[in-house]
Amino acid sequence: MDLHLRGKTVLITGASKGIGAAAASVFAEEGCDLHLAARGEAALEALAQRLTAEHGVSVVVHAVDLRETAAIDLLAVAAAEADILVNNAGDVPGGSLEAVDEATWRHAWELKVFGYINLTRKVYATMKARRHGVIINDIGSAGERFDANYIAGAVGNAALMTFTRALGGRSLEDGIRVVGINPGPVETDRIVSLMKRQAQARFGDEDRYAEMMARFPLGRAAKPREIADLMAYLASDRSAYTSGVIFTVDGGISARG
Repeated sequence: MDLHLRGKTVLITGASKGIGAAAASVFAEEGCDLHLAARGEAALEALAQRLTAEHGVSVVVHAVDLRETAAIDLLAVAAAEADILVNNAGDVPGGSLEAVDEATWRHAWELKVFGYINLTRKVYATMKARRHGVIINDIGSAGERFDANYIAGAVGNAALMTFTRALGGRSLEDGIRVVGINPGPVETDRIVSLMKRQAQARFGDEDRYAEMMARFPLGRAAKPREIADLMAYLASDRSAYTSGVIFTVDGGISARG
């Protein structure tokens, strides 16, 4: 299916690995030029070189910490031509209310919650002036399946779900669509580390983490590409009447009783 995205410009945060890197690959395959932002400059450069060589698209790398307001401002100016924004950066730690102190909670939300909101504010204004654009918030299913042992992430994701629906409910009046994706477990370095910790706690052997993954639908986590493909579809005009909604991709976990 040709999504007619060729020639569009996409800004992706948290693009150095995982879902962000997969999204970069998918949009490059569709012929999009890219702005890739993350803190890991070496990984970004390697990804940019590969995508340029494979697909002949323009890739601009931004090694930035999006917890910093000045960095957000500079990124928004540097990528002002972006037709599509994918908010994806985040590293909220697990833990209960007692385990996650205020400083840790605030540090996490500066990137995953306020980082999304503040970058969206800047990019939305530019898109509104042009009367077109798509904003995709990669959020997470913890926002709808509340876990006291991931409380900072669950509450932050729920806030971003509300932000997405509230903004996207009116954004078509400005020519902009705002949508969200709630991935469940995704096969990234982060979930492998989590499964290894759980395997160590349960079996005394982190190498048995595959046994922990087997409890997921189809006996596996989602592939990053499976999330990225949905992002590309939602960014395209084939989804032109879609705004203010969240798509959950968790193999049916959230539908279980």
